[in-house]
Amino acid sequence: MELENPVTRISVRNLVEFILQGGDLDSSRGTMDKEAMLKGSRLHRKLQKQMGSAYRAEVPLKLETDYEDLGILLEGRADGIFTEGEEVWIDEIKGIYGNVEQLAEPVKVHKAQAMCYGYIYGSQEGLAQVGIQMTYANLETEVVKRFREMISMKELEDWYQKLLDEYHKWLSYQLRWKKERNQSLENLEFPFYYREGQRKMVSSVFHAIGVNRQIFIQAPTGVGKTMSTIFPAVRAVGEGKGETIFYLTAKTITRTVAQEAFEVLREKGMKYKVVTITAKEKLCFMDETKCDPGHCPYARGHFDRVNDAVYELWTTKSRYDRETIQEQARKWQVCPFEMCLDLAVWIDAVICDYNYVFDPTVHLKRFFGEGAGGDYIFLIDEAHNLAERGREMYSASLCREDVLLVRRAMKERAPRIYRSLGKLNNQLKELQEECENYRILPGTGSITMTALKVQGEFDTFLEEHKDVELEDEVRQFYFDIRNFLNIAELVDENYVIYAENGEDGRFRLKLFCVNPAVNLGEYLKKGRSAVFFSATLLPMSYYRKLLSCRQDDYGIYVESPFSQENRCILSAGDVSSLYSRRGYEEYHKIAEYIARTVWQKKGNYMVFFPSYRMLEEVYAVYEESFSVSWVRCICQNSSMKEKEREEFLQEFEQDQEALVAFCIMGGIFSEGIDLLGEKLIGAILVGTGLPQLGNEREILRSFYTENGENGFDYAYRYPGMNKVLQAAGRVIRTREDHGVILLLDERFRQREYSSLFPVEWNDRKSCTLSNVEEQLQKFWQGLEKR
Repeated sequence: MELENPVTRISVRNLVEFILQGGDLDSSRGTMDKEAMLKGSRLHRKLQKQMGSAYRAEVPLKLETDYEDLGILLEGRADGIFTEGEEVWIDEIKGIYGNVEQLAEPVKVHKAQAMCYGYIYGSQEGLAQVGIQMTYANLETEVVKRFREMISMKELEDWYQKLLDEYHKWLSYQLRWKKERNQSLENLEFPFYYREGQRKMVSSVFHAIGVNRQIFIQAPTGVGKTMSTIFPAVRAVGEGKGETIFYLTAKTITRTVAQEAFEVLREKGMKYKVVTITAKEKLCFMDETKCDPGHCPYARGHFDRVNDAVYELWTTKSRYDRETIQEQARKWQVCPFEMCLDLAVWIDAVICDYNYVFDPTVHLKRFFGEGAGGDYIFLIDEAHNLAERGREMYSASLCREDVLLVRRAMKERAPRIYRSLGKLNNQLKELQEECENYRILPGTGSITMTALKVQGEFDTFLEEHKDVELEDEVRQFYFDIRNFLNIAELVDENYVIYAENGEDGRFRLKLFCVNPAVNLGEYLKKGRSAVFFSATLLPMSYYRKLLSCRQDDYGIYVESPFSQENRCILSAGDVSSLYSRRGYEEYHKIAEYIARTVWQKKGNYMVFFPSYRMLEEVYAVYEESFSVSWVRCICQNSSMKEKEREEFLQEFEQDQEALVAFCIMGGIFSEGIDLLGEKLIGAILVGTGLPQLGNEREILRSFYTENGENGFDYAYRYPGMNKVLQAAGRVIRTREDHGVILLLDERFRQREYSSLFPVEWNDRKSCTLSNVEEQLQKFWQGLEKR
């Protein structure tokens, strides 16, 4: 028995916006926000009621068209259908902020929507012709302008078939490719010999995806987490248990590792299309990243060419890295970043930063916008980073100094904006006068309504002055206020609202998301399954509470596959990084520990500090008291550019007797970098990594204490120890690696801290300045004898 052809459903709006998009790319204008949508809906209903009893509003329509290989089901709702004598009219209503009286003709995609509805209704009712009415109404003034045209069914049919044929071209290739892809996955085997723990990871991930569940995996460095998550996800897709894989990372280097894993599977016969989304700033061809047709030649006419550029790239290649994307964009003269996002819709796997899935401002609306969703599999690498990133993504603030700056800038150009910003400033000023350091608030009061008014005035101004060139600060403020209003809609019991006189001298009203789990969950629900994995996901209960609201999540712990004999972990109890103990005497001890460690075995070492100030103080003492000619020292600084970071890491590649790198715990060199073998033989960790005291940390502590948890753990201890474990993980990366981990703080011996160490650290030993060399010597000599 032959199987029926698959049927693809698509809305009228999505179809015409995809096939018929055209014109310039201009991101200086915001997209219509929820308030504008609500205004538009109210105006729709008002206009529909005014049309009388012969007018049918919100008429559902659908039509299926069959091709040899598949069917296309087009569906949507016509805003209105009415008759005038013998004539039947389709009404399409659009609310806009601009001057409707200046419109010379309907927008092409708007009219196309009405024409689709006209063809569907006309063909079903056996009409010879259908009237198309375009109704434009200003959202503020409610002034209306209409365009009307009677079109024969023959003309509509020819137009409609051409439109659908163009879409069928995309679907037909996609169908052929998926068959080819799935066949290549049928006998795909794990590409390596299973390391200890890998088989457990692979089977657990495959099972979680199969039953639509989420799983948390704590697995030490070197297990091979990337391949152990990608392989079962790919196999699940091949068996119809998922479709698009999103490999999510916090750092560029982990994206590279994911790309390499997919490449290894390709070499084993897998056929898979994978795109890596690179930040707009890195893809952009221009000196200034400004998507404005007046500034960028790639923005001019972008939408006229982008579909052809995407289709050609999609159907001719399977790997889409930065260079491939840029080459194609230059060929077709389109924006490389926007072309990359369009391409992602058709791809099997997307490697990208967390924010392209979870950030309410920049997420991929094609996948995660309102009403969107699919059979997505989320592989969340270094998942411990998502907690803090989530807090950032779902928080927002208004700064009084920004309000004053923008108010001055708009005084002559936009008096209405000037007046609204004056009211907003007065409200913030009143809050500031009642605030010394910071103050928890029960809500935003009337400030949100005023901000809404400001945004509305800005939207009207931008529609009426399309050619105006706004200063960067003004444009940024416009997006900041939109973000504040969007976040305000999310505020619930997982938020704390507070006002603050910041250390930078600026006054802010902040919507602070203390627990991002609910907001993250809204995006995770749009997919099928999520895999959270990291080498430092302890305690797992902490991360589960911050990253998921589901009660049925799995959790597994994978033990290290590496021999404990290859590394030595020493914990020093005669030194401290406590603020009350910091000074020359303690810094001299730390510097001496560093020196005695390096003297026992020449090689490369990293020393991690809790702050730049402490790093500089200890470095000065080390240079003064313990510097020797054969040890070279380098220091991380707070303003390193990408080239400087690369040069810093290249130092570990050089032939030299010994290198000591002074770094920041939790910084760019403490996670996500691979220095294998002799490139790094030791990590010295100064302090427990606790975040510095600050208003938000204290707010977190109070919030979790009031909710029955140990507030200090949640605000300080757990995030701090995560930094410690990440930094320690730089040392042993493979079976061949060997090295030492030195813990310099008496608190590491306290149960509250030591209980957070991984199981495989159970062989750690205590040391003091007087015996550290003896213990290290014993370790290194033992290695040489093996």
